[in-house]
Amino acid sequence: MNRTRLMSRPPARRSGQQVFVLLEDPDRADDFSVLLVDPVHREGLTLPGGSAEQDELPHLAARRHLETETGLVLGLRTVLTIDYVPAAEFPEGVDFVYAGGMLTPAQAETVRRHQPPADIRGLHWVPQAKLREVMADDQYRRVDDAWDAWEHGVGLPLLIQGVPVPVG
Repeated sequence: MNRTRLMSRPPARRSGQQVFVLLEDPDRADDFSVLLVDPVHREGLTLPGGSAEQDELPHLAARRHLETETGLVLGLRTVLTIDYVPAAEFPEGVDFVYAGGMLTPAQAETVRRHQPPADIRGLHWVPQAKLREVMADDQYRRVDDAWDAWEHGVGLPLLIQGVPVPVG
């Protein structure tokens, strides 16, 4: 196949990157909350993240959005879930949810003190039992699947041209 012809009309949307980050409840060791953002451009809370720019590595796009929105800088090496999104309100795309892991108290303090950008109304720690109440159905299903993958340790390693992404 001719590569020039194939890429003469690149897709309108490359991919979306989101990060699944947990915090343990200090009063109940078996209770966790997930970090969600309240974006201005849609109803309901979502995982932190956004689209990758042209030629931006996907995990670095996820890391950039996570830092901008929450103040966190985390190494992202594992994809918990992949969500195909057909064209509807937005161009067709594929969203990747990365494992951000369990935060330390110092990292949680970073989130608490962070001032998100103007397109984010706020940052919220939401326990698993309350997710359906605060998220749109598509976002809830994505987070629920990521949570299940995290609990069972079934994430996919991130590769770039067949090579595992290094930590950091």
